[in-house]
Amino acid sequence: MFDILMYLFENYIHSEAEVMVDHDILTDELTRAGFHQDEIYKALNWLEKLSALQDSDAYPCLTRVGNKSFRIYTENEMQFLDTESRGFILFLEQVNVLDFTTREMVIDRVMELDTNHFSIDDLKWVILMVLFNVPGQENAYSQMEELIFEEQEGPLH
Repeated sequence: MFDILMYLFENYIHSEAEVMVDHDILTDELTRAGFHQDEIYKALNWLEKLSALQDSDAYPCLTRVGNKSFRIYTENEMQFLDTESRGFILFLEQVNVLDFTTREMVIDRVMELDTNHFSIDDLKWVILMVLFNVPGQENAYSQMEELIFEEQEGPLH
């Protein structure tokens, strides 16, 4: 499923190509690209749920403005998000790339991924997908892109 999300993000969203609205056409294209039907439906459902997270009636806890808060992770979240991933999320909050709402959206979407292996690089892509889909987060999206794609030269100390 994550491969399909990456394919869609790179070929439609990130490339600024016109996004197809017709699920049948998109499903056909993904099938021709070699993805399995079940995985395609899971990926499209994942994207629909990402969009639904912005509904203030369905998810009122995500639409309130949170003060500085400290996130306590559940046992399941800690099994999926390793120490490095949790630290990266905290770092992004500290540099104002993520706020309360987008942090919770990222964690929600990560926990809904159907994968046995999840890395820090996968987390970065999920964060990009979330920030791209949340209105008003253009600056945060740009900062995240810079963090991912900017190559460091020389020693980091």
